[in-house]
Amino acid sequence: MNARQPAPGYAQTHEVLNQPPALENYNLFKQDTALQEAVAREGAVAAIADLDRFGAWAGSAGAIELGFQANASKPGFDTHDRFGHRVDQVNFHPAYHQLMTKAVEEGLHSSPWTHPGEGSNVARAAKYYMHSQVEAAHCCPITMTFAAVPSIRKQPELAALWEPKILANQYDPANCPDTKKQSVTIGMAMTEKQGGSDVRANTTKAYPVGTSGPGQAYELVGHKWFVSAPMCDAFLVLAQTSGGLSCFLMPRWRPDGSKNPWQVQRLKSKMGNVANASSEAELRGALAWMVGEEGRGVPTIIEMVAMTRFDCMIGSSAGMRQALAQATHHCRHRSAFGQHLNKQPLMQNVLADLALESEAAMAYTLRVARALDNQHLEHERLLARLATPVGKYWICKRTPNHAYESMECLGGNGVIEDCIMPRLLRESPVNAIWEGSGNVQCLDTLRALQKEPDTLDAFFSEASIASGTDPHFDRFLARLKHDFTDIGDFEYRARNLVDRLALLMQAALMLRHSDPAAADAFCASRLAYTGGLNYGNLPPGLDTLRIIRRATPVVD
Repeated sequence: MNARQPAPGYAQTHEVLNQPPALENYNLFKQDTALQEAVAREGAVAAIADLDRFGAWAGSAGAIELGFQANASKPGFDTHDRFGHRVDQVNFHPAYHQLMTKAVEEGLHSSPWTHPGEGSNVARAAKYYMHSQVEAAHCCPITMTFAAVPSIRKQPELAALWEPKILANQYDPANCPDTKKQSVTIGMAMTEKQGGSDVRANTTKAYPVGTSGPGQAYELVGHKWFVSAPMCDAFLVLAQTSGGLSCFLMPRWRPDGSKNPWQVQRLKSKMGNVANASSEAELRGALAWMVGEEGRGVPTIIEMVAMTRFDCMIGSSAGMRQALAQATHHCRHRSAFGQHLNKQPLMQNVLADLALESEAAMAYTLRVARALDNQHLEHERLLARLATPVGKYWICKRTPNHAYESMECLGGNGVIEDCIMPRLLRESPVNAIWEGSGNVQCLDTLRALQKEPDTLDAFFSEASIASGTDPHFDRFLARLKHDFTDIGDFEYRARNLVDRLALLMQAALMLRHSDPAAADAFCASRLAYTGGLNYGNLPPGLDTLRIIRRATPVVD
């Protein structure tokens, strides 16, 4: 018998309709109005053409694909080579190395040190903000290499040896002695099992090889619970000497070309930050050189930590921006119940709320970048000292729920792994925990207020520039100032006070610099409104459509 012939078109079950195009081949700088405005006002006008060029790369389909490839599999680890030699080799997908190459060639690890001056930190922050949206995990060693410079400069002879290779704009991932390399990356190894953030509980010991003291060689014996980026060429490490907890620079290889006996035990299996390697290690007489004064390890390394905390703010702000871009792009193209999603009132409430959070985070971050560019000015120095822990606490802590709500805007498509949203969600808690979790940031805020009370005056002075522009803001400022008249129980109230400091500064920046519709909505929803706590609880009477248009990348 002859098989029945299918009717014409029988194999074609349907036409794919009502799906948004991929968000790719767009310019992350040109399609981000708030970022363009912030770069110009915070002093980096000279960098706009370069940021425009970089934004086109960061939004290209090729760059976006590198981010997916780098996260396709976790880094692998080999303790020994095939001949039995200890090598501690971390293996990455080639896309990871391509992203590292791009970051280093663009100077994300070096530019404010090699080209200091007006707008240098602002320009770097803006470029990092876009680069992190492509793939966030590999930014960890970029940040640490950048942030290590102030600490290493505490020991001039070590800086003279290492700094030229740290600041070189070329990437060399080879696992070999630094003497054979033109460029290096720097990692950090502070915490131990028993102490975590309480690094003064560290038990790792440092024994002088000969003469003791700053710049001298020691051998380190102990362990580290979190060694960030163990493939780096050297690490800033904390260890105990007879004079107390001290800072050391520990290379991966000894000067004679032999393997330095610090040994990676295993790589951490993390829920996020997948493309980057984190590890546990044991130090078995590892050679290292003291950096800074003996017994002053925390003050020495804290300069590095301050810069890494700032980069956490950039990274979390970037995560918000990319999540928002995905959500607004989807809702601009997707229709349901006879209308595009971004035209429906409830979705407008959600999208506008997400947009406010994203812009305020970025505006705060770039204002801190300008303060870093002007540390010779006392107001800027004081402002950066307080605004950094406040911003690191608030922005990083706001990111996870922002990522989830943005994911929900995409519906079922948002949870599928070939969409970027699952990666953004998994990445979202990382910065809030690394470089000091929320409570640590609040306690650092208290420490700043106790050691330099003028930091609070500088913070309030900066925020007060917006006084008289919004009644909600004026009442919020007056109440917060009143609540700071007695900080005797600050440690108990710290989260509440730090929350409000962050909101105050964000509101001030929005009022001074953002679109009036966004500024009004931010103050009405964050400083006064007593509605629900989830996103999508903006009060009535706001121009949500205008806020959404400002934030939406237009890709057809």
